[in-house]
Amino acid sequence: VPAPTKPDPTMPKAVPKPDPNPSEKKSSTSKPSTSKSSTSEKKSSKKSSKQLREEERSSADNAKIAELNKNGITLPKGIEPHDTRPHVNIVFIGHVDAGKSTLSGQILLKTGQVDQRTIEKFEREAKEKNRESWYLAFIMDTNEEERAKGKTVEVGRAHFCTEKKRYTLLDAPGHKNYVPNMIAGAAQADIGVLIISARKSEFEAGFDRGGQTREHAMLAKTLGISRLVVAINKMDESTVLWSQKRYDQIIKKLSPFLKKWFKPKDTTFLPVSAFTGANLMKPVSKELCPWYGGKCLMEVLDDIKTSNRDRKAGLRIPVMDKYKEMGTICALGKVEAGTLYKGQKVKVMPMGGIGECVGIIVNDESVNMALPGENVVIQTKGLDENELLSGFVICEPLRPCKKCTAFEAQIRITELLMHKPLMTNGYRCILHCHTIVAECVIAKMIATLDRKSGEELEKKPKFVKKNQVVKVKIRVAQSIAVECYKDFSQLGRFTLRDEGKTIAIGKILHLKAMKK
Repeated sequence: VPAPTKPDPTMPKAVPKPDPNPSEKKSSTSKPSTSKSSTSEKKSSKKSSKQLREEERSSADNAKIAELNKNGITLPKGIEPHDTRPHVNIVFIGHVDAGKSTLSGQILLKTGQVDQRTIEKFEREAKEKNRESWYLAFIMDTNEEERAKGKTVEVGRAHFCTEKKRYTLLDAPGHKNYVPNMIAGAAQADIGVLIISARKSEFEAGFDRGGQTREHAMLAKTLGISRLVVAINKMDESTVLWSQKRYDQIIKKLSPFLKKWFKPKDTTFLPVSAFTGANLMKPVSKELCPWYGGKCLMEVLDDIKTSNRDRKAGLRIPVMDKYKEMGTICALGKVEAGTLYKGQKVKVMPMGGIGECVGIIVNDESVNMALPGENVVIQTKGLDENELLSGFVICEPLRPCKKCTAFEAQIRITELLMHKPLMTNGYRCILHCHTIVAECVIAKMIATLDRKSGEELEKKPKFVKKNQVVKVKIRVAQSIAVECYKDFSQLGRFTLRDEGKTIAIGKILHLKAMKK
């Protein structure tokens, strides 16, 4: 291979020839830049047209939402309410063995919802179990385990009507182990009926520490029940015998506690006997109870005015449960706001799945529409099983329910555990909000508040104790569908529980935006 030749330094360097047409070269070199600029202009024009279309779409949606908020949804022709009588949900709450299931069964018997042949069958079954007085409770307690132990586990549900109203009766369990089931039942109710046993020492056992009377009354208020009827039961018992002294003694002890949660005008006391049916459908006779001159239980319930329900608001149906039938996924829930009709497009939050309502069942009857306050079974189409779970909310596509993983709330500490007497940052507990049951953590203590005025007392407290009101930030692991208390009160109030005890009640103030 020949060695490379080195340039001779004595030789002159080659000079480049001048370009005869320098303008042409410049123009040729500048041509690609003009093409690049034109493509970028086209792209920018494309982007702007997309943005314009999105803006037009959002402005059209905003106009539709404003019209919906003002006038409500427009119902298709031929769809009308199936019954003009108002619908009311009542829940029977109270300590275990107070007589809730027996009272429920007696009402269903008196209103003709149970025939005599069924009652005779229940009487035989109760006699075989040596529990002859339980036969009325068997109407509501259909589970064999419930009948054997005499304790309600699941929330019983039944329907009856009067001339003025339609009722859904919810029989909540009284045992402390089944408080989560009681919360699920009371969350659907408009009126609470607190059952108190007048039998000697039974009232004291339920009202004193460890009993469920106090917790049930507090939870009823937290879950949105504004009217409470206190039915003092077992007045026919041998230790009571319709004694006015015992009746007044119970009211005197119970009233100061109830005043913390309910206004005196929203609380009604009356004596009843669930076993004999006295003072349920008709006022008790003067021969039996000469000192009582008030109304019977059914008259009291009929005269209670239900709160105004907004039919024009966005649809909100918290899902309690779901099941599959004949290829369609059916959801159970209560219409908290808005109007639901057959053929309506629905959106399920927080997943965001969109489907169609192909059928509505109210009180085991197929109807075309459902109004606020009614318990419904919704037959859906176009939704997956995982898109419709307990705790989700069915709403309208244009006015969906909000979702979040963190929110600011105002809570009131009602009771803390013996081994955890302080609440601090990082406190873990269970959140109950409408039909949601989720683990949560107190992420941040923002400020303690004055109980009466709501003014801030101390910012960023290190801990809080029992009976204090505090503003906190709560975080959950997965997104949940909730609303601010001021917008939808039923979806904005919640309860915090820990190790089987209710430790705090609260309301949602602000929802934290989710990170994309």
